[in-house]
Amino acid sequence: MSLAPAGAILLPMFKRNKVSRTDDQGSAGQAPAIERPLLIIFLVVFVNLLGFGIIIPLLPFYAEDLGASPAVVGLLFAAYSISQLIAAPILGDWSDRWGRRPVLLISLLGTVASFVMLALARNIPMLFAARIIDGLSGGNISTARAYIADVTTEENRARGFGLIGAAFGLGFIFGPAMGGFFGRFGFAMPAWVAAGLALVAMVLTWLWLPETTRRTSARRGSPWRELPRVMRDPMLGRLLALDFLYWGTIAVYQTTFALFGERRFGFDIAAIGYLLTFVGIIGVIVQVGLVGPAAKRLGERKMMILGLALAGLGLAWASTIYRAPLFVVALLPSAVGAGLAQPALISLLSRAVAPEEQGRLQGVSSSLESLGRALGPVWGNGTLGAFGEGVAFGSAALVLLFLAGLATRLPRFARTAQPDVEAPG
Repeated sequence: MSLAPAGAILLPMFKRNKVSRTDDQGSAGQAPAIERPLLIIFLVVFVNLLGFGIIIPLLPFYAEDLGASPAVVGLLFAAYSISQLIAAPILGDWSDRWGRRPVLLISLLGTVASFVMLALARNIPMLFAARIIDGLSGGNISTARAYIADVTTEENRARGFGLIGAAFGLGFIFGPAMGGFFGRFGFAMPAWVAAGLALVAMVLTWLWLPETTRRTSARRGSPWRELPRVMRDPMLGRLLALDFLYWGTIAVYQTTFALFGERRFGFDIAAIGYLLTFVGIIGVIVQVGLVGPAAKRLGERKMMILGLALAGLGLAWASTIYRAPLFVVALLPSAVGAGLAQPALISLLSRAVAPEEQGRLQGVSSSLESLGRALGPVWGNGTLGAFGEGVAFGSAALVLLFLAGLATRLPRFARTAQPDVEAPG
């Protein structure tokens, strides 16, 4: 069922998604056929987020040792996201034209190169270069999302995107843990390990990931040229705006977490890594165990509202705490809320377009998310440096609560998605 009101005409850039490929082909007997591709996609996303997870506890301390201010730390995080902003729509469009598989392979090669450069970095310019290359390669997340949309039905798509969310969570389990543990032996060690894992993911993709799209030579304009018209669409425009603001706010939390913990509680690199690992474990439990049942029971829109509200309330609480044990408890609602909101938002976006446009949409979506993640670190670390860590967390909490309220005003184009999700079977 379409997300748009009856009789509405979607923009030329995004064709109405009436029947997906898996709607025609999907059956109980075919489930094993897509199991391996989903696992490979899971690994691709995991490797990307593993690298980001490794950086979170290490980069602020390492950059400060090299003389960087909190504002420069924010720019280092922003460099990754700005590069991803540039790459995501291009890679998404290429994956529609030439196939998901070759784009993923090229991107993974870039990821390997970025981790090698990170391991060899000895000054701030080299750190910037490594982050830029990693961001350009990290644009393959849009292709991975498009692949999930290719091989899932509308009824189980939220669960499929929950798998990507679980990969995000695992990246934040093992990444910070690796950064905290191996960081004791030098900054290069965790980067070399991550480079090896990215190489394994590239080999597995080359050997075992089947193609899901037909190659086309059709030329299309830049997705960004269509963005103004997309944003005027009552469905896509508002969902993409929510997507942008959500990820910008999450970036504030992610990139100020290490300095927040150091300044307020005296946490070192290892403690920050283990705390982020704890948050990642909660996220994986939610993505694997709760997203599917919650989507069926509540519908994707209500699940998104609940998740945004929980994340905002948890972060607001955390910003006021000065005792470390209570701070750990306050992280729970934020982790649960983010785990619910993220796959619901991605799934609502994916259901709005035809299969051949998934890469294009996910590319634009990923670029808007990257823009949010580029501005978020500048906002968060700038606020932390000027007004303190509590204001940085508190401002992010207010925006999340605002988004939860904004999401309640989206029923006229989101409500029609819910019967598809809630229908039995």
